[in-house]
Amino acid sequence: MCEITSNRVTIGPVKVIQILASMETVLIDTDQKQAVVNRTAECIQLLSDHFDRAFVPIPVLFDLRGKAAGMYRVRKNERCIRYNPHIFARFFDDNLEQTVPHEVAHYIADAVYGFGNIRPHGPEWKAMMKLFGANTRATCDYDLRGLPQRKQQFFSYRCQCMAHQLGVRRHNKVMRNQMRYFCKYCGSILVQQ
Repeated sequence: MCEITSNRVTIGPVKVIQILASMETVLIDTDQKQAVVNRTAECIQLLSDHFDRAFVPIPVLFDLRGKAAGMYRVRKNERCIRYNPHIFARFFDDNLEQTVPHEVAHYIADAVYGFGNIRPHGPEWKAMMKLFGANTRATCDYDLRGLPQRKQQFFSYRCQCMAHQLGVRRHNKVMRNQMRYFCKYCGSILVQQ
């Protein structure tokens, strides 16, 4: 039941469930994925020409979840660019023009300068973004309502003076006896509750 009163709409609980169920997230299609892969290759080629050196094309994955539209990742000397298919589906054109160059600039900055030698969104990265004609902001402001979001899990720990919350990564390190964490106020070790 939907009732309109002046400028407000009152929706019954059954209708809310139906509306939420109908807000399916759409993923980018095959043609759009190919356009993203092509744009990534174009950006790499543009910087290859600029630096007068060949940069190896890297894998492009569409497996990113959460609030990030894209991510350049290095793990054990394996590089890849990951894109969020849900955000790309909703804001395709903007991501093609902003997110793709953003992640390629991270990749090339790493290849040219090394990540340990520069700030992630520092002047070297900004100079590359300007070559692309892209915005040098580090983040975008998208309406992500209805898109799948990653939920962070926390675990309760205690020291001598207060309670603490540790994320999954730190909790797992404690469980594997790889790390011990201490309270910055009282200096005592954190113990799981």
